[in-house]
Amino acid sequence: MTTIGVIGAGAIGSAFARAAASKGISVILSNSRGPASLAERVRELGPLVKAGTREEAAAQPIVLVAVNWSKLPAALAGLPDFAGRIVIDANNPIEAPLFKGVDLQGRTSSAVFSELVPGARVVKAFNHLQPQLICADPGREGGRRVLFVSGDDPQARETVGGLINRLGFFGIDLGMLDVGARLVQFPGGPLPALNLVRFV
Repeated sequence: MTTIGVIGAGAIGSAFARAAASKGISVILSNSRGPASLAERVRELGPLVKAGTREEAAAQPIVLVAVNWSKLPAALAGLPDFAGRIVIDANNPIEAPLFKGVDLQGRTSSAVFSELVPGARVVKAFNHLQPQLICADPGREGGRRVLFVSGDDPQARETVGGLINRLGFFGIDLGMLDVGARLVQFPGGPLPALNLVRFV
């Protein structure tokens, strides 16, 4: 697995970085304040996690974006066209601290997100579990914790599914974004926050 870029060093972005590093995957972690602000965070996450700029994170073959909804446009503004690279949408259309849902006029949050990442093959994943479950051992309950994945590009969906499996989770493919992203969207979808485990 190549280096993964992460835009957003909050709870979800940091949990993903920790999970990836625990499986030997290098991560470039970025935020709006610049690499220097992440020095303590990357020391805590270990040697496979490096602080970088938004541009460095966005240049990786796979990029995970996890940013507060209202800050997404600014976080992604000015980045070059993603030119077919995979961008994982791990965002939820809510506003902290009240966690009030944003009115998307009937659209999925992934449809809105896709407009902010031109040229990307968008895959929805890692948004529906609490951060502490993303970085915890996915097998500690005796099975494999479930993560859902959806996207319009089958190859991109398969690649992210492979990443999910490498992290130790059991990936369930929900198909196209218009269906899958709606199922895992928080608030509104039926699947967020469900801690499902597959037992063999």
